[in-house]
Amino acid sequence: MSAHFAASPEQERLSGTELWPWRRELLRLGGAPADFDWLLDLAGGVDGHSRHRLRLQPELSVVLGCSLGEIEGLWHRHLSEKIPLQYLVGVCPWRDLELLVGPGALIPRQETELLVELALEHARALPAGWPRRWADLGSGSGCLAVALALAFPEAQGCAVDCSAEALHHTDANLQRAGVRGRVAQLKGSWWAPLEVVWGQLDLVLSNPPYIPSADVSLLDPVVRWHEPHLALDGGADGLDAVRSIAAGALQALAPGGWLLLEHHHDQSSAVCSLLSAAGLEAVVAHKDLEGHCRFVQARRPLSLDD
Repeated sequence: MSAHFAASPEQERLSGTELWPWRRELLRLGGAPADFDWLLDLAGGVDGHSRHRLRLQPELSVVLGCSLGEIEGLWHRHLSEKIPLQYLVGVCPWRDLELLVGPGALIPRQETELLVELALEHARALPAGWPRRWADLGSGSGCLAVALALAFPEAQGCAVDCSAEALHHTDANLQRAGVRGRVAQLKGSWWAPLEVVWGQLDLVLSNPPYIPSADVSLLDPVVRWHEPHLALDGGADGLDAVRSIAAGALQALAPGGWLLLEHHHDQSSAVCSLLSAAGLEAVVAHKDLEGHCRFVQARRPLSLDD
């Protein structure tokens, strides 16, 4: 069930016999079948298992989470105004979470889930009780902060963003996950709001803006018109935010502390060079689901004399 819809007292039912012709008619208007099925699932409550069952046994029916008219209205708005379906429905599935999303915060992407998996791999390789303190730089929707707070319940967390609107979404999702009390939310740019804990951060994750400015205008209208450019535009070469993060990492990380970054698919070499030049060690690139190097890990040396 989505954040915006609830079944009415007289719940509308939909049979397989009705579903497939109705779906075909709406898809003739445009859009991708996968996107429509996502809408049907998140707004209407008709998931993949239900659709499969209705295809095999069209005489069966399901109870909808909202009316057919509401679903049609959302689909028309998506097609005509290019509004992301996640914003229209108000939620976005991500890992094992259902996050609240809306304008002002970047919609969590599937590849960013791998950033959390990298953090968990590091945790498994280090002593129990690690990390003691972590941070999410540029928290946006709060997806990384929520995942880290759930994964490391004994640790202290910090979610940083320069946008008050983004921090509103972070706060809502931390509260929804029941971890709000364990994560400090700080407004400001990158490391600056964390100055009181510089040198104490065992683990820092960030998915900063990394699209080159000239490429922002080339993005799909669904992204370009509605998602915040503050979270997309990384400057002339897309690396402005990475430079800022790299410049402060040695001072902010704890000795032996890890920094894990997401970046554009063609920036791996440049990001690795920036982190190495900043004095970090164990700089290693990692691939995304399509085999592109999209993540980098780096560590502050245990001793700055190393």
